[in-house]
Amino acid sequence: MIDLYTWTTGNGRKIVMMLEETGMPYEVHPINIRRGDQFKPEFLKISPNNKIPAIVDRDGLGGRPVSVFESAACLMYLAEKSGKFLPADVAGRYAVLQWLILSVAGLGPAIGQAHYFRGPGKDGNERAAERFTNETQRVFNVLDKRLSESPWLGGTEYSIADISAYGRAAGYKNAGLDIDDTPHVKAWLARIEERPASRRAAAVIADIRARYDTPLDAAAREIMYGATQYARR
Repeated sequence: MIDLYTWTTGNGRKIVMMLEETGMPYEVHPINIRRGDQFKPEFLKISPNNKIPAIVDRDGLGGRPVSVFESAACLMYLAEKSGKFLPADVAGRYAVLQWLILSVAGLGPAIGQAHYFRGPGKDGNERAAERFTNETQRVFNVLDKRLSESPWLGGTEYSIADISAYGRAAGYKNAGLDIDDTPHVKAWLARIEERPASRRAAAVIADIRARYDTPLDAAAREIMYGATQYARR
């Protein structure tokens, strides 16, 4: 059994998608990042960087629980455990891993900052918004070229690189991008969304949002972006 600590963000969605794809049994533990659940001591023991997602494999190595934080590490662990969505041969493996790393080191930070600086109450940050929107578009162009040559980012098979990139790329509207400018990315997003596991994952995320979501009000913004976020723990 996998204990999944997550929220309704793009990064959180990735691991739900992976678990649904593999068919591994899991239990969801919502971490409401608007309320400050990510700073609770019990969560910090699992995710010392106070970020979701994180997982605990109750049946880990040698029968002992194993905890993993950071979305890419979670995806890699689940791929290793299930034997799915990460090739065993060296060439195929690194074909996937390089795109996985691009998604978390390039796409994720760019689109996240674009979301932030284009959000409400960010007047006066137009240059920052433009900078990160342009960088997000640049990475989308890289993905589009790759997907014009290959059906999936890692090659001929769907992989953790696609799952990871999808989790952030699906939020393109909030970054101010026109998806028609990257038709291969647009088609790739649609193919992923049509997968039965993706639809089940979307339902799980929708259920979390319906049952546990709280307003993104001034208090939530302070928790997520203010002094609370940067306090030493």
